[in-house]
Amino acid sequence: MTTNTNTAATTGTTTTGATTTGAVTPAGTGGDAGGGTGRIDFAKAAPKVFRALVGFDAAAREGLDPALVELIQIRASHLNHCAYCLHMHTNDARKAGESEDRLHMVAVWREARHFFTPKEQAALALTEAVTRVADAGVPDDVYAEAAAHFDDAELGHVLALILTINTWNRVALSTAKVSGTDERR
Repeated sequence: MTTNTNTAATTGTTTTGATTTGAVTPAGTGGDAGGGTGRIDFAKAAPKVFRALVGFDAAAREGLDPALVELIQIRASHLNHCAYCLHMHTNDARKAGESEDRLHMVAVWREARHFFTPKEQAALALTEAVTRVADAGVPDDVYAEAAAHFDDAELGHVLALILTINTWNRVALSTAKVSGTDERR
């Protein structure tokens, strides 16, 4: 997800009007602002947290190539199986002039390296490692390759961007956001 995204997170409660109950409505059955899933609207339920996340996201992308930003967000969304964010970021990438060929190859970038610059490949590898950090940590060789392509400030921003998209993915997934909708509009 990106800045200005009205997204939601779950707290295990269902809000209907002004009444909050402890019951959890099954996904896809509610009538709330969280996409009709019976889950909370994160931006409304935790506005300070939401604004902080939007600010973190905006700060993370500062100074980074917009095409690289979208590639990172697309790859993390693939790995996290977040259709909501994947749809949003592939559309954003298209609007920014990204080619269909490259968008189709992000998921298999290792087999289609010629579509991506060495710098983009290093960012995609780092995105995978950080997104899957529980599997094997962030291997030294992956980190070193990224550090060879980005100065310290850029690398800090790339890492922050990877952290924010992983957070947005988890927010969207835990609130059952519906792909094909974009609440920024």
